[in-house]
Amino acid sequence: MTTHLISVIGSSPGVGKSTLCRSVAQWLTGVGASVDHFEEADILTRSAFQPVAEEFAGGASAVRPATLVECTRAYVAESLAAGTDYLVTDALLPFIPSLVAWGHDEEALVHVMEELVLAVEPAKVTVVYVHDNPETALRRAVEREGAAWEDWYVRKLAGSPGTRAVHDFSSAAAHLRFEADLTVRLLARTPWHVLSLDAGTLDAQQAHAHTQRYLMDVRGPSGRPST
Repeated sequence: MTTHLISVIGSSPGVGKSTLCRSVAQWLTGVGASVDHFEEADILTRSAFQPVAEEFAGGASAVRPATLVECTRAYVAESLAAGTDYLVTDALLPFIPSLVAWGHDEEALVHVMEELVLAVEPAKVTVVYVHDNPETALRRAVEREGAAWEDWYVRKLAGSPGTRAVHDFSSAAAHLRFEADLTVRLLARTPWHVLSLDAGTLDAQQAHAHTQRYLMDVRGPSGRPST
């Protein structure tokens, strides 16, 4: 029986990735699978990712790519040892937004992706990529979080070496469009299953239904990993 890592990532805030991640974890638990729902904030509290937290605690504003790779390897290894059927992760693998913000170029990211592919073996990997027009998604996020969030988000991007060109809403959307194109190129280089969901045409219930059907096709109608 092989652990299946399902990484739910989004092209932008406001596309509904966390909602989808939560609903997928609940569905798989409901069909009797053992599931680890790895929420976005868990990267700073999980034991396998303790080196990440330590690098930040030491005053670093970025984490070394090698640290991310080794922590991912440790997380998958401990999950395999525990016999966990599914790892449903929110904005974890393959760390593209963080790596871009920290100033790594596409050539460096290609290398990191190659290392991550090896780090997760022998687990099966499905990346669920939720995307939308960046302006639309950002407006949705601002409506949800409030006007102060927009200022915080722009400042966050502007303060990182790889995203210093961001200075307002429009430049943030332009960066997200670039990052989305980069993400598609990088994912295409991996052997992983990739499900692309357009949040502009699918509501939360439809996105979940599409994901459920896809995962059933990948792993069988029972929702349990195949042997």
